[in-house]
Formats: sequence, structure tokens, C-alpha cells
Amino acid sequence: MPHRRVPAPNRSNARRMRRGMTDAERKLWRELRAHRLMGLGFRRQMPISGFIVDFACPEYRLIIELDGSQHGLPTATLRDRTRDARLDALGWQVLRFWNDDVLGDVDGVCRHIVAAIDESRRV
Repeated sequence: MPHRRVPAPNRSNARRMRRGMTDAERKLWRELRAHRLMGLGFRRQMPISGFIVDFACPEYRLIIELDGSQHGLPTATLRDRTRDARLDALGWQVLRFWNDDVLGDVDGVCRHIVAAIDESRRV
């Protein structure tokens, strides 16, 4: 995948977000980092087309977003759908999980991620 220049403010914001991860992000990152999940390479707080996504597997163009309760508000839901549609148009698949799902059942979340990767391999 070709590298695109990331504007300095986005790069700085992504670094700041990496240092301030939520408990759910830290828990999932422990499962994803260093190719621990099926040898898949994930990046955290990765800038993509003006957005900073929580986790991305560039090889399979898969994005993982972890959502807190604020994402349940109507305005946030609409904003998330618009963002997901834009990323989808760029060829990325977006999976969203609630923070509580990660904190309560990280293995189930990982199984869902693996299933999505397996499905994309079949296409």
C-alpha cells in the first residue's frame, strides 16, 4: 500500500492519542500488537484520509473502532456512519465494538476480527 503524506497536525494528534489510550484500547492492543493475533499486523491510532482510526490492519484494509457511550448519541451515530461510508469508499472495512465488549469479552472481539479477516480472504 503506498504511503501518503500525513499532515503534521494529524500526525501529532495520532501520537497524542497513542499516549492516552482508553482502558479498552489498551486491552485490545495487548491482543493485537506484535502480530499476536494470527500473525496479523495492526497499527494503532493510524491516520487514514483525514481520520485517525483506533486500529488498522493495512494488509486486509480492516479498521477496528472502539466506541464509548457517547457514540450512542444520535449525532455521533450519524457522524460515525458518514465516516464509515467514506472509509468504505476508500476500500476499508470498519468493525465497531463497544468498549464494554472489549473489557468484558476480548476473546469474543478477537474471534469476530478473525472471522472478518477470514471472510475477506475468501473474496
